[in-house]
Amino acid sequence: MRISLPATSANLGPGFDAVGLALSMRLTVEAQAAAGFQIQATGRDAERCGGVEDNLILETYREVLERAGAKVAPLHLKVHNEIPLGMGCGSSAAALLAGVALADHFGGLDWSDAGIVAEACRREGHPDNVTACWYGGFTVAAVSGESVQVAAFGQHFVQNSAQHFVQSLAQISGSTRMWEMLLAVPATSLTTRQARALLPEGYSKADAIFNVQRAALLVAAFAQGRLDLLGTAMQDRMHQPYRQEACPLLKTMLPLMREREIAGVALSGAGPSVLVFLSEHATLLEAETLIQGVVGPDVELLPIRVGSGAERSFL
Repeated sequence: MRISLPATSANLGPGFDAVGLALSMRLTVEAQAAAGFQIQATGRDAERCGGVEDNLILETYREVLERAGAKVAPLHLKVHNEIPLGMGCGSSAAALLAGVALADHFGGLDWSDAGIVAEACRREGHPDNVTACWYGGFTVAAVSGESVQVAAFGQHFVQNSAQHFVQSLAQISGSTRMWEMLLAVPATSLTTRQARALLPEGYSKADAIFNVQRAALLVAAFAQGRLDLLGTAMQDRMHQPYRQEACPLLKTMLPLMREREIAGVALSGAGPSVLVFLSEHATLLEAETLIQGVVGPDVELLPIRVGSGAERSFL
């Protein structure tokens, strides 16, 4: 089996634990039955991805099959990774989904897409990364009992839907350009557990209303291809203010919202990476030059676009 899954940027702006966006960087896994577990890894963080012990893909694969009472067949994996690890880019969601999908295939579980997503969400603890990773494009998700309700822009739940999504954005906005983004990746990572520990137990009524308004505006901005709305629609009082000290790059980059080259700035996932949407007036070079002048040479800038969802084939 071969499966390819995108990076994701979840908690998008005010959409804490609800809104996610698939990105064009990917994790690709080729698997076949073997005498013992082996991993051959290439790409970004290959050494970390290539370890058999404490490997999230294999741990998930084993646990899903054991829970289902199915045989755990050893696998040989070829892994190619483009997703920064521990940087708020959905690397754990991609690994979880890869593990669940491998268990479904090699264990003969015969799960639907919804079943695979529900199992991965149960393990991840929140649905925004997982749904964006599996379905691609821009997704809004809510947990309802044991199931996950998902709305995805583009052709709903169809492979490569994000390609139709970005094309529709260009058509709606009247521009021939696709929406372009830059991902700013610092040198130091941050675990989701650390980032969640920074959040308060409750919020004021004013802050709740602030986020509801902007979350609704964010969905409308993507639905209508309105880059001009992102300056307001990506504002947040629910998680970003509490994570700024642990994610200093965000504090440095938020003032860029005043620049004509930048349409929107938000923490990517739980951080510490920051996602930047370019305005229709800016070229990639102009935006890179502007951002690099603010963040310095130690921050990696990755040009990206909206990504498609999971792609499976059987070897």
